[in-house]
Amino acid sequence: MSDAIASRIARMTEFIRRSDKANPSSEAILPKDAATLILIDRSGAEPKVLLGKRHDRHVFMPGKFVFPGGGVDPSDEHMPVARELDKQAEMRLLQRFPEGNPVRARALALAAIRETCEETGLLLGRRAQAANIPAGPWETFAQHGVLPDLSAIHFVGRAITPPGRPRRFDARFFTMDASAIAHRIEGVTGPDAELVELVWMPIGDAEKLDMPAVTGVMLEELDARIAEGLGHDLPVPFYYTLSGNVQREEL
Repeated sequence: MSDAIASRIARMTEFIRRSDKANPSSEAILPKDAATLILIDRSGAEPKVLLGKRHDRHVFMPGKFVFPGGGVDPSDEHMPVARELDKQAEMRLLQRFPEGNPVRARALALAAIRETCEETGLLLGRRAQAANIPAGPWETFAQHGVLPDLSAIHFVGRAITPPGRPRRFDARFFTMDASAIAHRIEGVTGPDAELVELVWMPIGDAEKLDMPAVTGVMLEELDARIAEGLGHDLPVPFYYTLSGNVQREEL
């Protein structure tokens, strides 16, 4: 194990230890499937990532800087796309996912794109018209003539919230290049929104913000991945807790 990976595991372990003391619980809660998107701008000399600051009044992670994300909506399984998910990304999404199938893997990637639109106003994909767009949250894409392009999304990490938490997620972390922004809706963030502000920051600077441990760890994983070429063929880190100890596998 490299020193960098050992440091990430230690960071997660310390966060869990402090969280256990602050929020003791023995209730058994199954993790919900969730998807998160790290939007990255590599047009300059130093890559920058997009983070949003959660409202201070939120019960869950108030005031923290996070990536856009959330749960899977039923409509995510039915949304047409401009191009499909890379087969290697799909294969890794289905590993250690007993109830998974290609439709569910595709829905996870689409959930990350939809949640990004809902929380930031950024529509990611290609200009295109399509029929059979499901009613509900995807109607915004139909209104602006945008279809998601899943070939541009990379699966870069997975993390399951430890047992004993009041909210648990089996979160898949994706990344896309900022060049995938096809349309912007203004006024989505603000004092009364889920995210009060958005910031583009170099990865090294972003890691100094007040953020959940898993967010910082995934930033480090992304930075290492970029250095290796950001290919779909790279293994994907998977963090989970076993008998109170943080484990890191590669999918």
